[in-house]
Amino acid sequence: MGLKKITAIIRLDRADRVEERLKAAGVPGMSCTHVRGYGEYADFYSSDWQVIHARVEIFVDEAKAREIVDIFLEEAHTGVAGDGIVAVLPVEHLYHIRTGRDAALGEC
Repeated sequence: MGLKKITAIIRLDRADRVEERLKAAGVPGMSCTHVRGYGEYADFYSSDWQVIHARVEIFVDEAKAREIVDIFLEEAHTGVAGDGIVAVLPVEHLYHIRTGRDAALGEC
């Protein structure tokens, strides 16, 4: 069993709809934080150009990764600059602090 880490940076106003779809798809857990930055879209009216977005992080079995990416692409899309990004990275190890076991090796 291989694991992937999916990190998405999306518009704040799309975070709730993404979360609902992730729950419906059976995603067992996620972390969501507010982040500041700029990229394709910058707020030129702000002195530092930064905008506030939501960063969502999910660890998932690699077989489910594309389904989750598709949820982000569908639910976070507005068609306007600043919709965000989705990155998928391999995970070598994922230790549960409580047990010390490695989920990436199927020990949990």
